[in-house]
Amino acid sequence: MLQILQNLKTGETELADVPAPRVIPGHLLIQTSVSLISSGTERMLLEFGKANLINKARQQPDRVKMVLDKIKTDGLIPTIEAVRSKLDMPLPLGYCNSGTVLEVGKGVTGFSAGDRVASNGKHAEIVCVPKNLCAVVPGNVDDDAASFTVLGAIALQGIRLAQPTLGETFVVVGLGLVGQLAVQLLKAAGCRVLGLDYVTERTELARKAGAEVIDLSSGPDPVDVAISYSRGRGVDGVLITADTKSNEPVHQAALMCRKRGRIIMVGVTGLELSRADFYEKELSFQVSCSYGPGRYDPSYEEGGNDYPEGYVRWTEQRNFEAVLDMMAGGRMDVKPLISKHIPMNQAQDAYKIVEDGSALGLLLKYESGTSDRKLSRTIKLDSKPQKLTPGSPVVAFIGAGQFGARFLIPAVKSAGAVLQSVATGNDTTGYYAGKKFGFAETTTDAKTIFQNDTINTVFIATRHDSHAGYICKAIKTGKNVYTEKPLAITHQQLDMIESAYEEVAKKDQVPRLMVGFNRRFASQVVKMKSLLASLKEPKTMIYTINAGMIPSNNWIQDPEVGGGRIIGEGCHFIDLLRFIVDKPITSFNAMMIGDVPEVTQPDDKMTITLQFVDGSIGTIHYFANGDKTFPKERLEVFCASKILQLDNFRKLTGYGWKGFKSMTLRKQDKGINACSSAFIDAIKRGAPSPIPADQLFEETRINLKIMDSVRK
Repeated sequence: MLQILQNLKTGETELADVPAPRVIPGHLLIQTSVSLISSGTERMLLEFGKANLINKARQQPDRVKMVLDKIKTDGLIPTIEAVRSKLDMPLPLGYCNSGTVLEVGKGVTGFSAGDRVASNGKHAEIVCVPKNLCAVVPGNVDDDAASFTVLGAIALQGIRLAQPTLGETFVVVGLGLVGQLAVQLLKAAGCRVLGLDYVTERTELARKAGAEVIDLSSGPDPVDVAISYSRGRGVDGVLITADTKSNEPVHQAALMCRKRGRIIMVGVTGLELSRADFYEKELSFQVSCSYGPGRYDPSYEEGGNDYPEGYVRWTEQRNFEAVLDMMAGGRMDVKPLISKHIPMNQAQDAYKIVEDGSALGLLLKYESGTSDRKLSRTIKLDSKPQKLTPGSPVVAFIGAGQFGARFLIPAVKSAGAVLQSVATGNDTTGYYAGKKFGFAETTTDAKTIFQNDTINTVFIATRHDSHAGYICKAIKTGKNVYTEKPLAITHQQLDMIESAYEEVAKKDQVPRLMVGFNRRFASQVVKMKSLLASLKEPKTMIYTINAGMIPSNNWIQDPEVGGGRIIGEGCHFIDLLRFIVDKPITSFNAMMIGDVPEVTQPDDKMTITLQFVDGSIGTIHYFANGDKTFPKERLEVFCASKILQLDNFRKLTGYGWKGFKSMTLRKQDKGINACSSAFIDAIKRGAPSPIPADQLFEETRINLKIMDSVRK
């Protein structure tokens, strides 16, 4: 299917042929009829992409601080590589879509195949959208008009925050698409509306919609006109829908408001506020969040959990419905806002129009009807025949996010594996990774990987709750499997994996099972292990992890999806201590920070102590409440009057060692390349997996029991 992608590094747009998404639980699969280019937002993205790195940094000062913090902890080169990798990932454009439902995902009610719907789907022939971001289109609203639903909801949410009443006077600053829709909605609410813009054509459109207007290009003072329009009282409220770096819109809004007036920021402007402007009048200022309540809440958007109407009357979905009702009732007319219809296969021409700013509403029109091309979930990328030799690791990846694309796939490719297929869900990361690294194909249907006899090795880099299912499928189909940590997030999943492994082992056809515990393969850890090998005494180890805060609504923090941070990431550190001691763990003790109101997510601030068969002990301090500028990891090993100290996988220092003082690296090495190479090399040589399966099971069970103990 065709989809529009943007390269954030260069700003260039691409009309790409990518695999069609598959429907997933809680979502709708939609064939697009029309999508609206949001000229303001998408022009901003184009301009950002075409800016050089310095100008990109100037536009995102908060991210610059994050980059500087990363340089302090990880070094300059890894930080530059991380920034380039982030910018290299393609960005799917668009969020104003209308089309027809092809399939309804499991658990979805209120929608049926064949329904016409408006959604925040991308510019693509087929989109998969969460049910709470979709609304059924009334019969008398055509697809063109329905594509304005999302922008209408943005305007409506700003108006809801302003709480206009019949007869009040409002100013709309900026008469782009959102501003034009805000004018119509305020007029429908019985308000007197004054619209401001520098573009004459836009002020004329607002005038035809019933607003009084000021063409700022002719030089009038907007404050004087607004005061006069409000009969000298000052306006009741101002909606700022403009896009500018200037602070003037907010300053002028404050001057034209009456005492206790309301200012709502819907667009983007400078925000250097003057206290005097707001103090004497006791003005209210609020920033509106996109389409309404539910926006950016994973539980609402991805999980499909609606808010009760008695407590949250207007969610983003209900705002969609309200906008469509306004269109159906004839109180909102978007046809005058349509500048041009452009066929989807000429979409790149549309973005040339967007860049010059000459058009308002640009609609992309899609071919009607489905076809094999549109519905194909597997796309061939490389027509060159793959060079296969007996024993060649023929690899498929399931998942290709930031970690996979930046580290894991390059490591596997450099180790000499044949890259056959890359599977991702409903995004374009698989297409990007497939093109960049030379995969033969990309797919959104992971089942094809397990049905392909050519593929003998599967790498899993998906969300944690999916690991166990994919591992079992790989084992049962006789494929080697490498999964990013963790192996499992529940005891039931671990039992399932062990059972599948043991069942195949009885047939003497045991495929290799590997978890990406890369730290044990790091060059400095290998050096530590060699130094410690001659010492027979038990070891005492202190491992401090300055983990950094992750928001509580992140999927990693969800016990059912990510398993929580200790299960999701703590397994790395348990494995490293187990590797250094090279003896089984006999017992553990775990304690988390006090569960008090001042502390969020107490289970990512905890101390774990492990006891080993030989008497060694290891303490893991996993703290998410530290400063980002402090290094992330420090490991100290005490044994036989000697100490080894590893700082953030960059500097290893020895105390009391004859012939060894330090080992310093130019850049951080956490063993990712060596870990992947060891696994691929084992396949080539017909050797066992680098980490025995029983050790993986042991460590995972300990990790799960640790979380059981603190949660109880």
